[in-house]
Amino acid sequence: MELLRLGPIGHEIPVVRDKDVHYDLRPLTTDIDSEFFADDGIGEVRAALDQGALKPLEGAEDRRIGAPISRPSAVVCVGMNYAAHAREAGAEPPEAPVVFFKMPSTIAGPYDELELPPYATKADWEVELGLVIGTRAFRVASAEDAYSHVAGYVLGNDLSERRFQIDESGGQWSKGKNLPGFTPLGPWIRPAAEVEPESLRLRSWVNGAVRQDSSTSDLIFDVGQIIHQLSQTMPFEPGDVILTGTPQGVAMSGKFPYLTDGDVVEMDIDGLGQHRQVVSVTQ
Repeated sequence: MELLRLGPIGHEIPVVRDKDVHYDLRPLTTDIDSEFFADDGIGEVRAALDQGALKPLEGAEDRRIGAPISRPSAVVCVGMNYAAHAREAGAEPPEAPVVFFKMPSTIAGPYDELELPPYATKADWEVELGLVIGTRAFRVASAEDAYSHVAGYVLGNDLSERRFQIDESGGQWSKGKNLPGFTPLGPWIRPAAEVEPESLRLRSWVNGAVRQDSSTSDLIFDVGQIIHQLSQTMPFEPGDVILTGTPQGVAMSGKFPYLTDGDVVEMDIDGLGQHRQVVSVTQ
């Protein structure tokens, strides 16, 4: 099953798609948010589907697809988590996860227009496997135990403005990661029980040309290791999002131009859907 939020920005409604039918989740929850995951919302949705207790949502296909989660308390990101990507950035693979943060206000829908200010001259794409925390995770005992804290998985684009991230960063990557709309998520969250995160193909294109084509089997730190290691120093709450890193093939490599007005960024991950963002440079 797939958890979605459909409708205009700020007015999305919670939906589940099962066997190509969209069902309205408002009888169960007001939104897909931190409270939804804290209350085992996925389990309640599955039970309601099995009991035939949900009604189809009319006109679902004609509604905007928003981000599948509303304002998590944190968006935590792991950088340099594919060896080839580290090399193309001129760095050695890290010995521990490299961490930075994105503001929840950066989250956008998977097909929303990407508006860039004119000074964002080094905007870059990054296809990433994202995960959503289902139960509080702090000082998790092992990488194996960490998987029990994952509610589901989601496709994310960790957009970056490299000038702010690197050239004018003051040593903080987050400065180049937090322009509006810089974290498109979706189109859906797929429950963890339905995903094998160890070997998912992930790809990106710009204007129809392949940029990234890799597999999560190349992650330096896998999902369990990320949660286990980071949870020793920070607690994760239900609904928090973790982006696990991007493979090689970004503009920062010097092989491709940075994004500009009119460019079209597309990406996908096996079983997690597709994104399509059209770039618009605003004055």
